[in-house]
Amino acid sequence: MAYRCRAYPDADQQQVLTRTFGCVRVVWNRTLAARHQRWHFERKGTSYAETDRELTVMKRDPALAFLSEVSSVPLQQALRHQHAAFQAFFGKRARYPRFKSRQSRQCAHYTRSAFSMRGGVLRLAKTTAPLRFVWSWPGVEVTRLDPTMVVVSRDPDGRWYVTFSIDAEAPEPAESAGHAVGIDLGVKDFAVTSGGERIANPRHLERKARNLARYQRRVARCQPWSANRAKAPAKAARAQRKVRDARRDFLHRTSTRLVRDNDVIVIEDLAVKNMIRNRKLATAISDCGWGEFRRQLEYKCGWYGRELIMIDRWYPSSKTCSACRHLLAHLSLGTRHWTCPACGARHDRDINAAKNILAAGQAVTACGADVRHSGTSRMRSAVKQELQPARAGITVLQGGE
Repeated sequence: MAYRCRAYPDADQQQVLTRTFGCVRVVWNRTLAARHQRWHFERKGTSYAETDRELTVMKRDPALAFLSEVSSVPLQQALRHQHAAFQAFFGKRARYPRFKSRQSRQCAHYTRSAFSMRGGVLRLAKTTAPLRFVWSWPGVEVTRLDPTMVVVSRDPDGRWYVTFSIDAEAPEPAESAGHAVGIDLGVKDFAVTSGGERIANPRHLERKARNLARYQRRVARCQPWSANRAKAPAKAARAQRKVRDARRDFLHRTSTRLVRDNDVIVIEDLAVKNMIRNRKLATAISDCGWGEFRRQLEYKCGWYGRELIMIDRWYPSSKTCSACRHLLAHLSLGTRHWTCPACGARHDRDINAAKNILAAGQAVTACGADVRHSGTSRMRSAVKQELQPARAGITVLQGGE
């Protein structure tokens, strides 16, 4: 687990940490450039041991003598993180590592050899005074905290943070709630449950869009290399941070409540990265934070002993009647209510989809039924999911019939 707190370093500590951030950035960028060049000219990869030896060579360079003025632990951790980033890239789990910029978020990782934590007092290497921070968890004794790693960071808006990573025991499973829920994610409503509950979409970015645009215009109008030019990006970053924090708080509250109230949660396996390629919906989908919401559901269900089931994104949940399983030939995105031609049931589009999602998840749990789309397995845009052609009168088969 990790605990992230606001930090308030004094002037001397800010100077040391800022110098450390710069050294981490230099080591990362030089190592990344060397890796890139070696691969393109020699077609050879670079191991962590080779980058570690190269760090020793960099420290001996008179032009890089400032690398020896900071703790070596954050520099070595930067090499380890870059090595892990390349492993994730070659494993097709992440994109190609990028160069670090001084305008982005800055951070330095300290292992136990570079910090001390006694009685709730934190001291970092190369600093003389303790680092002041505000502890925000009254249920956890900071004096008993035994972190394995401390991460000091500074956001583009100028705020400082310290993160304590600890080895914690797995929490005890929560008591059974006796409920299962299917969730249909959307833009108009953030989520609609199979029980008929509608969770409104707060639209954090849309509410702050005018302020963000105003601050960004101020950045563009400032003269290059002026004092105002240096201050304006921080104001824009503060406005973006408020949107980010509000979205994160909403997602945490919503996911925690759903996990506490339900034993089984069923959602669609949406391809968010493909969906945001639609330029008309990209901003609205990104503002919802579906990917982060799914990530929170995954680890919280693991913590509290809940079951999270993800059905295939091509399952026609909106076009299928939840009463008789009749499948419509066509259902436009603008149709919010429809009547089943087979049984006459009147459906709300989103609630009907949530009920079908729950039924599909229960079928997977009960008998391992496959709810994947019967068509081609080629990746397609999930935005057009409900515009796929189908023949009228075809009933969705159940249990491998």
